[in-house]
Amino acid sequence: MAYQQFHFLEPLFWWQNRYLTVTSEVAADSSPASSPAKRPDKGVNTAMPIHVETRDCAALTDADLDEMASMGGAFDIGLLSKAKEDWVLCTIARSEDKLHGFTFSTLERIGGTPCVLLGLMSVKRTSKRDQVLKGLMHEAYHRALMAFPDEDVVVGSRFASADGLEAFKQLDELIPRPGHRAVGEERAWGRRLAKRFGVDGQYDEQAFVVKAKSQTGYLDHESLKPEKLPPDVAALFTGVVAAKGGSLVVHGWVMAEDLVKLGRR
Repeated sequence: MAYQQFHFLEPLFWWQNRYLTVTSEVAADSSPASSPAKRPDKGVNTAMPIHVETRDCAALTDADLDEMASMGGAFDIGLLSKAKEDWVLCTIARSEDKLHGFTFSTLERIGGTPCVLLGLMSVKRTSKRDQVLKGLMHEAYHRALMAFPDEDVVVGSRFASADGLEAFKQLDELIPRPGHRAVGEERAWGRRLAKRFGVDGQYDEQAFVVKAKSQTGYLDHESLKPEKLPPDVAALFTGVVAAKGGSLVVHGWVMAEDLVKLGRR
């Protein structure tokens, strides 16, 4: 299976600077663009926007990796250093200049199909975590839109718990999913992604579960409202043994017409 990687910072009009960063902001409490601006009441704290920046992994410094390791997520400096070598792009989310989340990812084609692969993501456990997750995923969709216009795109990652699946709520045809028996091509995508993530040796294609030693990278997010996670979604993780480093390989599709909306700035 051929893997063709895309450097998001180099196509189109970004030829001027090899390490040019791409930034955007996601309002923590967004409202329709047509709504009139309101002056905040005196003494009321307004939510700060989430500032999102993407750069080439090769541009990351030791100080950047130290800051990520100190954020309080699931990944130590050793795993982050490996992620820097394994992936192409790093997206960082900040609020009031404080690190609140980051993603290591790549855009590539697997067998000709455009993919967004989230090798590692971590979201800080604060009250802003939903906005941070939204900002990181919006940036992923925007990169996909720029690299693969007018194409349907596969989005895939590894998960250690059901909480992280909140990141994929806008995808179509999520695999695995409750009440759906995966067919041949859907299972084939599970195998392709497990191989791409380097965990195919421990992969069970019937359950989409990596039995052990697969938490070198996954989508690390804890829900603000875990009690609202559907029991049938949580049941997908029955075979995931965290103590052994297990994970669930999940993928879905974002259709071209939806990608225009999800990736728009």
